[in-house]
Amino acid sequence: MQNLNEKIVVVIGGTSGIGLAVVKAASQLGAKVYAAGRSQTNIDKAKAVCDDTVSFRLADTHDDASLLALFKEAGEIDYLVSAATGADRTIAPFVEQTAEQFSAAFQKFWGYTNVVRNGEAFVKSNGSITLVSGTPARKYKSGMSSLSCTGGAVEAFIKALAVEIAPKRINGVSPGLIDTAMWDVMGEEKQQKLADMTVHIPMARAGKPEEVAQGVIFAMTNSYTTGTIVDVEGGTLLS
Repeated sequence: MQNLNEKIVVVIGGTSGIGLAVVKAASQLGAKVYAAGRSQTNIDKAKAVCDDTVSFRLADTHDDASLLALFKEAGEIDYLVSAATGADRTIAPFVEQTAEQFSAAFQKFWGYTNVVRNGEAFVKSNGSITLVSGTPARKYKSGMSSLSCTGGAVEAFIKALAVEIAPKRINGVSPGLIDTAMWDVMGEEKQQKLADMTVHIPMARAGKPEEVAQGVIFAMTNSYTTGTIVDVEGGTLLS
């Protein structure tokens, strides 16, 4: 990992999970980091585990005004990252979902397009944008069609934009099943259930947010990588 001294990094969805892990990693590498989230509660929790080089702001991927305010404050951005989900996802067979339920998953995709539309002009010509996708984009399971279609749209968007915005770069990072707070609803059975859900993959465990953050740091800083999806998924795509 390279030194990020004097670099400006903006992380949308940077107050929990993978986004927060990216914020921590970039900060530890010396960057000035702006971390944005739509929950003041999550911002307060994130502040407690970050140093004072991180500036936290309220912003929503579906609120252009809040995004623009953040980007204007950050100024010239070296690396823009979005890990914000910003969507309600229904796990059920496609024919059992309403049109509203299916389309709701695409709010993640539309949120990403808002981030790029509003933020691209602020990214330096030698900078980059990194979006977080997920294995359902290329690993298909029954009941997860909305996630697969959304992820597929995100990854196609990345490749299309790589051609349009060059020499600026845009890449994606695709995590597998990652041990984050979203699984806390499982209660005391969380670790056993995560183990059961990943026993069949080569690494035979859930990933850590910090491991995905390493992939994000690579994708955003490697100056000869664009239009690429970096898989951090423990071999899920092979199983």
